Amino acid sequence: MPPVLLSRGLDPLLGVFTGVLAYYLYETHPRTGLPDEQRLMELARWKMDKWRQEKLAKEDSAVDA
Repeated sequence: MPPVLLSRGLDPLLGVFTGVLAYYLYETHPRTGLPDEQRLMELARWKMDKWRQEKLAKEDSAVDA
């Protein structure tokens, strides 16, 4: 069995931290030049708004029936 880098619990945390940091640097680097509407937080906000509208529409149709 190969040696464990830090520990079984710390390795996944290090991996997640590295991935989040890499994505943050990708989004904020001037060379990539992502427009504001294509950033992760804006896309997540759009998806949540869409989900809420669908949920409200479903609730309204259930009340009307």
